[in-house]
Amino acid sequence: VVENEIQARIDNIFSNLERLEILSSKEPPNKRQNAKLRVDQLKYDVQHLQTALRNFQHRRYIREQQERQREELLARTFTTNDSDTTIPIDETLQFNESLQNAHRGMDDLIGSGTNILQGLRDQRVTLKGTHKKILDVANMLGLSNTVMRLIEKRAFQDKYFMIGGMILTCVIMFVVVQYLT
Repeated sequence: VVENEIQARIDNIFSNLERLEILSSKEPPNKRQNAKLRVDQLKYDVQHLQTALRNFQHRRYIREQQERQREELLARTFTTNDSDTTIPIDETLQFNESLQNAHRGMDDLIGSGTNILQGLRDQRVTLKGTHKKILDVANMLGLSNTVMRLIEKRAFQDKYFMIGGMILTCVIMFVVVQYLT
């Protein structure tokens, strides 16, 4: 009865706090923050009171349950075992064998997983080496392409120099032949 009364009062306090929160939002701006802070502090305190009440109720419930169990245990009458009491050894043995088989299977699975993981690591190392070699070859090809472009450009320029020199030589020979003959 007392707990119900306390719970009712806490609920009443919560409803009053909700009204206070609404009223605090209607306060002037300079007082609003202080009013909200006070309402929040009151809510916090009431929540602690409610938590304390719940803890008290929980402890009382556990204590009552322990007392009931104690009374049941003291009121119980014990009898001797039946003569049909047997121990299922065969079932236990089969269960143990199944567990051993499952254990061995898991060991095999873990071993094959370890081997697969090691194989993947080895492949990663191999692929890293191959990737590095490919990058080296690509860099070398890039350099070779640059050198080839420079050679082609130089050959193209040399061709124009040669044609220009031949024309200049022909003109000089023509001029010499004209003036000397």
